[in-house]
Amino acid sequence: MRNASAPIRRGYFDGPTGQVHYRRCHIEGGEPLLLMHQSPLSSTQFEAVMPALAAAGFDVLATDMPGFGMSDVAAEGATLEDFASIISAGLAAMGWRSASIVGHHTGAVLAAAFAAAHPAAVKKLVLNGFPLLGKTERDHFVTFYFGPKEPKADGTHLLTAWQNRLRSTPGWTDIRLMHRYTVEALHRGDTNWKAFPLVISADLEAVLRKITVPTLMFTNSGEDLYESTRRAHALRGDFFAYAELEGGSHDIVDEQPQNWVRVVADYLR
Repeated sequence: MRNASAPIRRGYFDGPTGQVHYRRCHIEGGEPLLLMHQSPLSSTQFEAVMPALAAAGFDVLATDMPGFGMSDVAAEGATLEDFASIISAGLAAMGWRSASIVGHHTGAVLAAAFAAAHPAAVKKLVLNGFPLLGKTERDHFVTFYFGPKEPKADGTHLLTAWQNRLRSTPGWTDIRLMHRYTVEALHRGDTNWKAFPLVISADLEAVLRKITVPTLMFTNSGEDLYESTRRAHALRGDFFAYAELEGGSHDIVDEQPQNWVRVVADYLR
């Protein structure tokens, strides 16, 4: 175990979608590791685990997807492949020929699409909460409002955002975390919803069948993609590994950071 006090530094690199903002916990000689966040958040999702991953020997890079956090917005009509193009750009910017990738929810879809198309660039893949949705699940998720947030003079749009966050996080226990994530979602509310419809409409079964790199399907029993992640594992049960944590919600990275790091680091080693 290395020094756990490695600082998180921030910066930008250029990619096909414009400037990409990132956070990095750099360890000299560490194993390259790229983290991809969920919608509608940013690389802040991984601040609780980046130093511990660095202490475990990884050179950790977490990016803001296009239109999320502080990254530039992708052009109108951008595809999943356009969103995933920041992965190649990130590898090049760090001087990495390949890296392991951990993706959560939307980030897991982008990581899977990239690994299916560029297997030589991916050492190992961790898909944490994968939305291989059935019709009932798909119908449920489209009821959440992920479009641009129109401000209203009476401020009711803020209450709507708050209620949407609570409703979309069954099992939440930390009200400060709910506040933080609501504020972050509002920060780029005009653009940080654009990847979600692409995820909902994609043929993710076809993507999973194309993956040839070592892959871990990772979930926790309290998250809303628990059953869909188990379904994704079953689809490639002959090839994908599987791990789960007990309890939590889809904010498991913040809720159980030590357990989350343990599962990820054990697999990547």
